[in-house]
Amino acid sequence: MLSCRGCQLWLSGRGLRVSVTAMFSRTLALIALLAAFALAGCVTPSTDPQRLPAGAWELDADHASVVWSVRHMGLSWYTGRFDTLEASLDFDPARPEDAQLTAIIETASLSTGDADFDRDLSQDWLHAAEVPQIVFTSRAIEVIDATHGRATGRLSLNGREADAEMLIEFYGGGFNVLEGRNAIAFAGDMEIDRTVFGVGSLPASIVGDTVRIHIEAEFLRQGDTHD
Repeated sequence: MLSCRGCQLWLSGRGLRVSVTAMFSRTLALIALLAAFALAGCVTPSTDPQRLPAGAWELDADHASVVWSVRHMGLSWYTGRFDTLEASLDFDPARPEDAQLTAIIETASLSTGDADFDRDLSQDWLHAAEVPQIVFTSRAIEVIDATHGRATGRLSLNGREADAEMLIEFYGGGFNVLEGRNAIAFAGDMEIDRTVFGVGSLPASIVGDTVRIHIEAEFLRQGDTHD
C-alpha cells in the first residue's frame, strides 16, 4: 500500500508524463503549421504560361471582393461593396485572348455599413426584388501585355443591358497548398454610367453619374483534388 508521500510522488510523476506528452503533441502541431506556412511562402505566383495549367476555373469566394464607388456632390468618392459574388472562367494562360468569363453579383448583397441605406439602394435604386442579379459576360479579350488585358462584353444591371469594358491585371498563379488545388488571381476595373442603366434619379451634382467598380478575385481549377 502506498503511503501518502508515495501517492504524491506517483501522482506527480504521472502528471509530469501527461504534461510532457501534451507539450510534445502541441509542439508537433506547431511545427506542422509552421512548415505549411513556410511552404506556402515558398510558392511564388508565376505569370509564365508554361508553368500554369489550362482549364475551367471556379471563383474562390473567400478570396474575392467587389467594391464600388461614386462621387458625392463632386467631393469624395463614396464607397460600398457587394458581398455575394460568383464567377466562372475558362482560361488557358498560353492563350489568354480565348478566355471566357462570366461574373454574377447578387444585387441584394450591396453593403455600405448602414443596413437601412443598403435596403434603399438595393431595392429603390437597383430593384433587387425584380432584378436579383448583376451579370457581366465577356465577349472578347484583348491582350495588352504579359499581365494586363481588356475584356469587352455585356453588362446586365437593373433590368437593362449594355456594352461594358473591364481592364484586367493578371497576378499570376501557382499551387495553393492550403486548398490542394491550382489557383490564379486577377484584378478587374470597370467604369459605367449609371444613367445608362437607369440607376437612381438624383442629379450628377449630388450623385455622380460615373460608377467605379473594382474586383479582386482568386480562382481554383476545377477537377483538382481537394484533400
